[in-house]
Amino acid sequence: MNTPLYSNEKFEQMPVVGIIRNFTIEQVMGMMPSYIEAGFTTIEVTMNTPGAKQIIESLLEKYKGAVNIGAGTVCNEKDLEVAIESGAQFIVTPIVNEEVMKKCKQQNLPIFPGALTPTEIYAAWTMGATMVKVFPSSSFGPGYIKELKGPFDQIKLMAVGGISIDNCMDFMNAGASGLGVGSQFFDKKMIQDKNWTGLSEHFKLFANKLKGHK
Repeated sequence: MNTPLYSNEKFEQMPVVGIIRNFTIEQVMGMMPSYIEAGFTTIEVTMNTPGAKQIIESLLEKYKGAVNIGAGTVCNEKDLEVAIESGAQFIVTPIVNEEVMKKCKQQNLPIFPGALTPTEIYAAWTMGATMVKVFPSSSFGPGYIKELKGPFDQIKLMAVGGISIDNCMDFMNAGASGLGVGSQFFDKKMIQDKNWTGLSEHFKLFANKLKGHK
């Protein structure tokens, strides 16, 4: 399919990747207007979400060019193949898989591989990572990001795992170039209840917290 390219400019406007996991296509399409209205520009659908391919395709059909739409939890080449077929504009992984990274590089497809140790992070970056997803970030805290940025000041790091409205600025101030936010962001009860007004306020609170960061 003819998919517009991932826009780094859009991501930098609001450096957050919203992580959609285990929501239905109806729920996802229902929450998207609130997400966009609050100023968020990038979203990933995890490949272990039932119907992930169809969700990505539907998002692209309605929001292509307006939002970066990617595939997450891409663990192997099979996952990557489905993600590419869906038209995903970027790839997020929980691990460093050399073959997945190689194929993304060949296709000029941005990839945010998951890594934790300095060795893994450096290896992922030298393999061509667009940004390295430090996961699970909250288990180690913002101080870990700050320490990593000492030797790795040229490596872009995305903090993922346990990021909330209470700690998001701590991670950004520590040197993260972006954040991946899932369960703390997409309130399950609000979405199940179709409380789009409440969800919109929730998204806006998060957005306002981050707007001051440069």
